[in-house]
Amino acid sequence: MKQKRSILFLCGWYPSRVLPNNGDFVQRHAETVSKKHAVTVLHIISDKNCVENIALISKEINGIPTHIAYIKKTKNPFKKGFLFLSAFKKLLQKTTAFDVVHVHEVFPMGVFSLYLKWFKKKQFIISEHWTDYKYPLSKKIGFIHKFLSKIIVKNATFVCPVTTDLQNSMQIFGLKGRYKIVENVVDTQKFFPITTNNDVYSIVHISNMNDQHKNISGILHVIAKLQKQQTSFNLKVIGENSMQYKNLAKELSIDKNCVSFIDQIPHTEVVTHLQNADLFVLFSNFENLPCVILESFACGTPVIATDVGGISECFPDNFGRLINAKDEDKLLEEILNFKQRKYTIANKKEMYNYIQKNFSEEAICNKFTVLYSKSITN
Repeated sequence: MKQKRSILFLCGWYPSRVLPNNGDFVQRHAETVSKKHAVTVLHIISDKNCVENIALISKEINGIPTHIAYIKKTKNPFKKGFLFLSAFKKLLQKTTAFDVVHVHEVFPMGVFSLYLKWFKKKQFIISEHWTDYKYPLSKKIGFIHKFLSKIIVKNATFVCPVTTDLQNSMQIFGLKGRYKIVENVVDTQKFFPITTNNDVYSIVHISNMNDQHKNISGILHVIAKLQKQQTSFNLKVIGENSMQYKNLAKELSIDKNCVSFIDQIPHTEVVTHLQNADLFVLFSNFENLPCVILESFACGTPVIATDVGGISECFPDNFGRLINAKDEDKLLEEILNFKQRKYTIANKKEMYNYIQKNFSEEAICNKFTVLYSKSITN
């Protein structure tokens, strides 16, 4: 085993009392790294319910010392910047000695990594997941954000987007650095195939329920058409505030037996729905590398997804089908093709082995371990 290191995670996104599920993929990276290294997490977030300017909460979560600073919400950007800086200084006092910094999200947390490099001589790497670097979303990023991001990325030992597509978007945006792809992680001890024999064809969609992003309404329009041709199926729509789409389903006259709306569930329960599904559908307008697609493969469940972002980079041909965004006719056609078993799809074991080899905790931790060692000796 390579030498155990002490890693300081600076997280722009992380589950908190404000957003319990925000950045859970970052948390999974932290937990993965903690299998071989000592990890400490720092996170700062505005909280409208915060009475004092800064409230610090420290606890051990899944074996990881986690320190979160909640700052009083303000519309004044200068006051907000001051509070973030003050919160970071307080959080830093909670940490012990560390070897290298691992930043999740270039801006704003990367600003603190610059301080640690310039004044504490600590090297840092960056993991990035943000979809907004892709044009035209990148047009809304302001001058100061872009200017500081260029400095941060230039000073990072490594920049680790989760896909090559995201790397290309960041480089086109003007972020020049030393790039190494490190993907999202799947806990293959939890996500694995089981034998299923559903009486009713089971389709699952799991997401954050943001229609602009995930195009839930488009899926429901397709389901309304599907039920005119097939009735022996059920779509599960799972995610926070999924109930908001009940009215649309009613407007589209979708039979209540054909669709189920399930509110936010713990990540530990996601596996059950994926294991028991016949098909997973993600109809997004934009993406990077959704964890849920990889988790579906780990469960041996084929996927229909849109060919956006970096999805195609980790999508073997015989694991499902990729279609164009917003193409409802094609989504309907492909659901019917899968339901009628018109394709020869990889078996569950083959799907699981692919994920185990490339995206398991061991695989991803090994990639980060190499980068940490190189950073320290840089």
